[in-house]
Amino acid sequence: MAEMKIGGETFNVEVEGPENAPVLMISNSLGSNLHMWDDQIPALSKHFRVVRYDSRGHGLSAAPAGPYLLEQLGKDALAILDTLGVKKAHWMGLSKGGAVGQWLLLNAPDRIERAVLANTAAQFGTADTWNDRLRTLRELGLQGMVDAVIDRWFTKEFQDKAPEAIARIKAAFEKTPADGYAACMAALRDIDLRDAIRNIRNQVLVIIGKNDPATPPEAGKAIAAAIPGARLVELDAAHLSNIEAADEFNKAVIDFLTAPAKPARPKSFPSRKQATKKPVKKAAKARPAARAAKKATKKAVKKATKKAAKKSVKKVAKAAKKAAKKAAAKKPTKKTSAKTPKKQAQKASKAARKTSAKAARKPAGKQARKAVKRGRR
Repeated sequence: MAEMKIGGETFNVEVEGPENAPVLMISNSLGSNLHMWDDQIPALSKHFRVVRYDSRGHGLSAAPAGPYLLEQLGKDALAILDTLGVKKAHWMGLSKGGAVGQWLLLNAPDRIERAVLANTAAQFGTADTWNDRLRTLRELGLQGMVDAVIDRWFTKEFQDKAPEAIARIKAAFEKTPADGYAACMAALRDIDLRDAIRNIRNQVLVIIGKNDPATPPEAGKAIAAAIPGARLVELDAAHLSNIEAADEFNKAVIDFLTAPAKPARPKSFPSRKQATKKPVKKAAKARPAARAAKKATKKAVKKATKKAAKKSVKKVAKAAKKAAKKAAAKKPTKKTSAKTPKKQAQKASKAARKTSAKAARKPAGKQARKAVKRGRR
């Protein structure tokens, strides 16, 4: 146990686990202290350098008059890390500690590696509900609230099965400074992170209790749905799931925090969604290109055919003229013999047109097919 002075205020901090291990900072719920994590320390300290502390207004830490802000609670955690010389750490928080974790993920994401948000919410009920609880606190004190709180934190079955654990948590609640408790209640009353958490990009595990009336399962599911890639684990427990289902809780946390990092997707490697869309886009681009190639080919064939036919007609006409001159030099024996050269010239001209058109079409058609193939690619 160590007292740490931050900005003239005292914080109760404990550090356990190997010095060279990754740092895991854990933050308590409203009305508890760092000992709420006693069932986690033996398992977690094998893998991590665990930093746990009494939150502002709780345990042996400073409890100045409030109200507090969530930002203030988040900056307390960063100041403790700074004092310890820790640049980056995993985070685990339950209930109020989970709300602080959300603030850190939004405002200091480079200081947090992976985060476990347990039995928490992005908005804790309505302002009227919290104001009613604040009135109850002033009238009855923490001792007058403890039984109702324990019923929200643990199922009846667990209360009957683990009286020692219940007595420990009950004592910690009753020793919480009333001013600090009220100041933290005000901080939770005033938050609404439902839209903001959509911007979180760190790896996150959300743990919910199937029988949790304080932060119902729907609240945790909403967080997991809002944070891209967040994982969700449901335990058979009420609000303090880390105590009621300690073994399952520990396993879920360790598995998540020690899992191999996911390799970053190369920039040149398209996502599955992009990969399915790309061929469609290519095909869409190919269609107009193919149509343009076909049109150009048709035009080229027509032009080539016309040119070849014109050339051929000229050639045949020249030959016919030559033949006519030659025939004119001889005396015709019959009336029809004078017409023969002209008929021959017409017949030759027609044949030449057919041949030239066929010859022109063949290479042009070949070019067209090549152009269409290029368009499809």
